[in-house]
Amino acid sequence: MGGGAGAGGGVVSGLLVLAIVLGSRMLRDFDSALLPYAVATVFLAFGVTYRYIVWISSPGARRLFRQGWRSFFSVANFRRAPTAVPRMIATYLGFQKFLGARSRARWIAHQLVFWGCVLAALITFPLTWGWFTFTSSTGSGPGYEMRIWGLKVVGFDALSAIGWVMFHGLDLAAVLVIAGASYFLWRRTRERGAIAGQRFAYDLVPLIALIVIAVTGLLLTFSSLFLEGGGYEFLAVLHMAVVVLTLVYIPFGKFFHIVQRPAAVGMQLVKYTARQDAEVLSCRRCGEPVDTAPTLETVRGSLRDLELDFGDWPEYCPRCKRVLRGTAYLTDVKKGFQ
Repeated sequence: MGGGAGAGGGVVSGLLVLAIVLGSRMLRDFDSALLPYAVATVFLAFGVTYRYIVWISSPGARRLFRQGWRSFFSVANFRRAPTAVPRMIATYLGFQKFLGARSRARWIAHQLVFWGCVLAALITFPLTWGWFTFTSSTGSGPGYEMRIWGLKVVGFDALSAIGWVMFHGLDLAAVLVIAGASYFLWRRTRERGAIAGQRFAYDLVPLIALIVIAVTGLLLTFSSLFLEGGGYEFLAVLHMAVVVLTLVYIPFGKFFHIVQRPAAVGMQLVKYTARQDAEVLSCRRCGEPVDTAPTLETVRGSLRDLELDFGDWPEYCPRCKRVLRGTAYLTDVKKGFQ
């Protein structure tokens, strides 16, 4: 699988290089000062593809991946519930309502980080690749044009409110990220539950990296507006180094869940369509609803692929599974130490 994943990563990164060359009109609109960022995105494309192929090669992920796409392209499902997919995309990808059940503060912070990163990516990636540019329409006046692939999209006055937003979109994104990431960093240094299970490289480094990227980005704007460029070169190098390292880190750290999250839409779609056709089964111990027969069969199939035989274990609710584990420990394990 490693060879196939490497080949897939190579193909995707090669296609990205081709898209950069063609999208920048044979590098005519490509800014050489942004070359390190562009190279980092190519490594990002390779790493994400490699890790994703390895991930979906596992039995459980592969089974759900196939079922998700099968449900997505099902004409019968679309006719029966045409709004299901857009609704789930908005719920699980856009607003992540599942986080609200855990904590409203965590949900708000996650939304700040999410939309801040989305806004920053929508601005920086196309700029880095030379796909769109900002050019003066008058040569000396405040009029500017935004062009995508060399074609004019919109003209605006740089001194207007729209112009301010156009040129300070990354600053707005930085403020959102700082607010959200700072909350999570504070939580991970205060709450015992978070402290007990956290790892520095996996849990804290991503938050610190986001904050450093956002702060140095704001300092670049501050240097330009109020310090006449003082310290700009140092800040630019620092900002670039942290961004490049973070982009390379994404496929192999905690940020990879950003790539995995869209799969949740497929999983929820499979569950939703199964509940339209099949009865929800009850727990064998307490009688509480567990899930539909097709969903439980998916779990059994994944366990069989892993050569694990748990019998009727999937037919118990989470609470009863914990009770059964505790009972088994008391009767079978602890007994051996007496």
